Amino acid sequence: MNNPELKQPSLKRSFRRQAVSLSQEGLIKTEYLQPEQLLPLVVQPTVEGLNLTSWAQNNQQFIETNLLKHGGILFRNFQVNGAADFENFIKALAGELLQYSYRSTPRSHVSGNIYTSTEYPAEQFIPLHNEMAYSRNWPMKIGFYCVQPSQQGGETPIADSRKIFQRLDPIIRENFRQKQVMYVRNYRHGLDLSWQNVFQATDKSEVEHYCRNNGIEFEWYDQDSLKTRQICQAVATHPKTGEDVWFNQAHLFHVSNLNSAVREGLFAGFNEEELPRNAYYGDGSPIETSVLDEIRDIYKQEAITFTWQVGDILFLDNMLACHGRNPFVGSRKVLAGMAEPFGQ
Repeated sequence: MNNPELKQPSLKRSFRRQAVSLSQEGLIKTEYLQPEQLLPLVVQPTVEGLNLTSWAQNNQQFIETNLLKHGGILFRNFQVNGAADFENFIKALAGELLQYSYRSTPRSHVSGNIYTSTEYPAEQFIPLHNEMAYSRNWPMKIGFYCVQPSQQGGETPIADSRKIFQRLDPIIRENFRQKQVMYVRNYRHGLDLSWQNVFQATDKSEVEHYCRNNGIEFEWYDQDSLKTRQICQAVATHPKTGEDVWFNQAHLFHVSNLNSAVREGLFAGFNEEELPRNAYYGDGSPIETSVLDEIRDIYKQEAITFTWQVGDILFLDNMLACHGRNPFVGSRKVLAGMAEPFGQ
């Protein structure tokens, strides 16, 4: 089981580029994809062959300042020499990259701590979300590197998590803030991700150690099956800007996110407590589907979509900006890397 819905379109907007400024050094220019939308800031070189990693090392403050302001930066037309250079770019801005552990989606290791982006089938839509918002620990920075854009579709829609929070009904967001979110997962062989994949471990004692250290209740059953429960934040406060952001994955984990055929198939074989994953309020009470639908609608309305170009790097503040993936046709290769760990 997984959480994305099949063939669900994301809101697309036609973009009109608008020049904003030229750096004092004359090496880059900044612009927006459309005048009224400040996410993402687009940074492009004004000279050919400018290596992104080298330029970033000398402009860390510029990048950090604009990342906190805009939530995300799209670096376009720079020289990027493969996955290793992409990793060095992130390292220059946010330190050593993180391993992808306590996983929720299938990914393949590429090199170092660079991974493929989520490998769900091409026809599936991955709803907007903040990386690892289903956990009490997450990366503050996440980058995406387009090696090969798809023939059609395959965009990585993004949205401002501050706007998501602000647009929600105050009653809904305060209810979630107080109750938080409980994520319940069942790991069985051949259904969704295995516990070995999620925890990147083969020894049960390693899993138990991780769970105890991270406030995760766990229970082994049926010899090699595992159930976990964890209560996490629904709303988080950015440590640098002090702004509240909508920061959870209740709308992904909840069974209502599945298309009806998959949902009916699961309920034919399992009761609700046995589903591979689900989400509840932190007190264990059910989250109303109507509330989750309202949240999903706001994500769709706030979605910003652009067409990937070869060599593009999208760098996000993971708390200020969420991301997703549109269905696509043809081969697509987008790599991902995460850095700067933060925990509640």
